[in-house]
Amino acid sequence: MKKQLLIVSVLVCNLVNTNLFAQKKLQKERVETLKEIVVTATKFTLKKENTGKVIHKITQKELQQNAGKSVIEILNTIAGIDVRGVNTNPTEPRSINIRGGRSRQVLVLIDGVPVTDQSAINQEFDLRLLAVNQIESIEILKGASSTLYGSGAATAVINIVLKKASKNNISGSFETSLGTNNTANTSKSTLSDRNQNININGSVGKFNFLASFSLTGVNGMSSAVSKTNAIFEDDAFYSKNTLLKLGYHIHKNLKIETFLNFDDFKYDFDASFFLDNPVNNGDNQQFRFGVKPTFTYKNGQLYLLASVNTVDRNFDQFNAFAGTLDFYNFKGRSVHLDLVNKYEFSKSLQLIAGINYQEHSNNTTTPFAIINKKVANFNTLDPYASVVFITDFGASFNAGLRYNMHHVYGNQLVYDGNIAYTVLKSENTNIKLLTSYSTAFIAPSLYQLFDGFAGNIDLKPETNETFEAGFDMNYQDWLQLNAVYFKREENDAIIFDTTTFKYANGSTNANGLEVSTKVVPTAFLSVNASYTFINKDEFEDFDDYIPANKLVVGLDVTPFKNAFLNFSYRNVGKRTFFDRYGSFGNADEDVILKKYQVLDVMANYKILHGTVTFFTAFTNLLNEDYNDVLGYSTRGRNYKVGIRLQF
Repeated sequence: MKKQLLIVSVLVCNLVNTNLFAQKKLQKERVETLKEIVVTATKFTLKKENTGKVIHKITQKELQQNAGKSVIEILNTIAGIDVRGVNTNPTEPRSINIRGGRSRQVLVLIDGVPVTDQSAINQEFDLRLLAVNQIESIEILKGASSTLYGSGAATAVINIVLKKASKNNISGSFETSLGTNNTANTSKSTLSDRNQNININGSVGKFNFLASFSLTGVNGMSSAVSKTNAIFEDDAFYSKNTLLKLGYHIHKNLKIETFLNFDDFKYDFDASFFLDNPVNNGDNQQFRFGVKPTFTYKNGQLYLLASVNTVDRNFDQFNAFAGTLDFYNFKGRSVHLDLVNKYEFSKSLQLIAGINYQEHSNNTTTPFAIINKKVANFNTLDPYASVVFITDFGASFNAGLRYNMHHVYGNQLVYDGNIAYTVLKSENTNIKLLTSYSTAFIAPSLYQLFDGFAGNIDLKPETNETFEAGFDMNYQDWLQLNAVYFKREENDAIIFDTTTFKYANGSTNANGLEVSTKVVPTAFLSVNASYTFINKDEFEDFDDYIPANKLVVGLDVTPFKNAFLNFSYRNVGKRTFFDRYGSFGNADEDVILKKYQVLDVMANYKILHGTVTFFTAFTNLLNEDYNDVLGYSTRGRNYKVGIRLQF
């Protein structure tokens, strides 16, 4: 393994030495500048230098350079983020852990609309439903952010911005790829990972449109791993993703946008860890529809974001005790109304105020219990406000509060404040200091409140407090460095009590450090690196699979015109799993999972003025054999090849 890494390093160094004194291209676009425009910090466009929150933006260029990877795989490279199960079979669910938190503490937005699965235990949105080809950019806002975004925004907000119509009359793209899906101990040559996407968009007068359709099919690997000589059957995953966006400029100051998403995937799954099952299967369908009228006036902007989100999940699972194939059905429905206004008193002072209404319901039918939507429902009404003040001497202040009125558990007040101060701003150097203190809440899910067996109507909302401080620096066009220390406290954390077998409230804390850097020594080479350290209290199973140390290094190379090459190295430290029932050793003892390292290589080449792109990706190039999730298969060395056509 060390020899292979050495070979890669020598090749890269040779490339650097060959071109070190080559004439540099003009680099007026910084790698990541403090002037970068972000939306998630305030719900409106804002320069990154004017917020004291930690925000990472994944651009369209970066998404295209990661062709062949899923949304979850791309997110897994960002500082502070670790995805449990990222390299398991696609049929297995993933869990996004940010700053030592759980998936339920991360709020996912799609074009600013909160998306949750009210049919699920923890309301977690399944990011497997999204196709990368339909995404324009992704913004990750770290820290508690319930003031603007409400329940669930405890450790981060992930805002996924879908593509918009081009200004051309009609344009589009088609992409297709084929790849393998093997473990480290298998080497099938079958192209069992298949993906296709078509996108058509355009503008005609005041009207614009975008339509996108994606197909994905993955087979060739069992979800559970066999610890005997028995050969487990393959578990397949198939998904369809449809997106339609329409827009119309009614007046120069008034426009209306609508969107419709339909996502569907079917999958096979096994009985449990180390246990195969050939008949277990499920399907998941999600429908999202929304409308957004926007009115722009002299000193501000007003918009209404209204959306409906429904989820219908079904699965058949073999019951070994009864010898029957049991059917499970989960239906969730959410309605969101968000009326938001931004008023600019001056270029330095703006007020963002809004009122948010949400309505959720859950209807569940299983062999063991029924949850009726007439009982399992709640609604919330939240007024909120945020003030942004930008001074002439380099300081920016942002403060806000939100009053959550929940018809089941009562009321909850959250607030936040952040400060950004540019201590040095010159032609060559920018240095920004930042700090923030913010609170958040997580409403108990409908399942946790109303399930006939484990539900607890007396559950309190979970509250989170986050303090962070750090800096963001750019030097000339070749160096970007940022670091932040964070400390989180969870109170009334929602846990499952294994003595009463009901949901209850507890508490836990976490703190850590995130460091990211990007160096561009030449016009054809850039180096990205991030390191995350997390120190978390041990309480119940909150620390399961969360590594204390994680290092990610990326090397981007443009060896010649129209060619791009990326090396991505990920080193994940030891992880802990609390074995409550003795499934992997002694009961009530920790199982320590060894650290592992993964090297991925991607490349693409453009011809015909960029209208045709060939790309390839090799994941886990060194075929590292490790446990991503105990008892389940982990992907080994695999490759994918594809082509993208733009017209």
